[in-house]
Amino acid sequence: MTTRRRFLRTGLAAAVTTCLGPYRKGLPANSPTAESSPEDDIPIVDTHQHLWDLGKVRLAWLEGTPALNRNFLPSDYLEAVQGLPVRKAVYMEVAVVEEDLVREAEYVIDLCRRGDGPTAAAVIGGRPAAPGFAEYVDRFRGNPYVKGVRYNPPGTPAGREMFFSPAFSRGLALLGERGWSFDICVPPDWLEESAEIVARCPATRFIVDHCGNADPNRFREAREGTAGAAADCKKWRAGMEALAAHRRVVCKISGLISRMTPGRWTADDLAPVVNACIDIFGEDRVMFAGDWPVCTKGGTLRDWIRALQTIVAGRPAAFRRKLFAENAVRFYGLR
Repeated sequence: MTTRRRFLRTGLAAAVTTCLGPYRKGLPANSPTAESSPEDDIPIVDTHQHLWDLGKVRLAWLEGTPALNRNFLPSDYLEAVQGLPVRKAVYMEVAVVEEDLVREAEYVIDLCRRGDGPTAAAVIGGRPAAPGFAEYVDRFRGNPYVKGVRYNPPGTPAGREMFFSPAFSRGLALLGERGWSFDICVPPDWLEESAEIVARCPATRFIVDHCGNADPNRFREAREGTAGAAADCKKWRAGMEALAAHRRVVCKISGLISRMTPGRWTADDLAPVVNACIDIFGEDRVMFAGDWPVCTKGGTLRDWIRALQTIVAGRPAAFRRKLFAENAVRFYGLR
């Protein structure tokens, strides 16, 4: 048994090393332009890369977010990770209008197929409760680049009713039958009930996005004794623990700096949420995620990576390799 475990660990390490080789036009770790840092020896898989070309797809939500209301292209992402050891990226759907879902999926599949950047796989948008969801999913069935679906429900009573409806659960169960995953991105007070959806879909794997949408500011307020903050944090933790009780659920460590005021936060402000997620899900079920360019509301992607490296610097190197790359390679089956 010991020999078998050693073989499996060695095999995974070899697979990760092969998978995370420099992409065709990427920046290898030993590039003379790369920054010198002890963490640079650990490669990074960014499991939450947003890209959008407003000439190809429409994003209605950008109308209320002027700082992001422009194109964010693969070339912009390469500039954002210049000098950082990012080797692979998983595209994450960007909430395009429903009539552009197929166009978005085809765009990112072509991007993955070309292989001239780090984007190696995709989680596409979809509407699990829609009558034509099965036909939509089967349109991309067997595509090696498509790994799952995400849909962010409106944080309204109607959105909540739809998310917890039997029709939505049937759509999520269908994803499991197809071998795809689903990203859960809901308000923190929906998390505990979301675990019931997981239980109803035993063949489907789930990802909790953005640390369960925890707000580091709320955690600080709880420490300071602000009324209601401690109760909010306790409810968040109960929801995360309920989800983590299912081994098919993993957690993306992301979504934190977008809630912070630029230039007015440090790694210490984020650490309580990060460490809680790691403790709840364990070292094999947490994955780094960049959330670029949404993260730029609070800082650069480089700021976020360096902050997370600082938070976990005292943990074993074996864990840091899992967090930044190995868990993602295994979960998404990256090649």
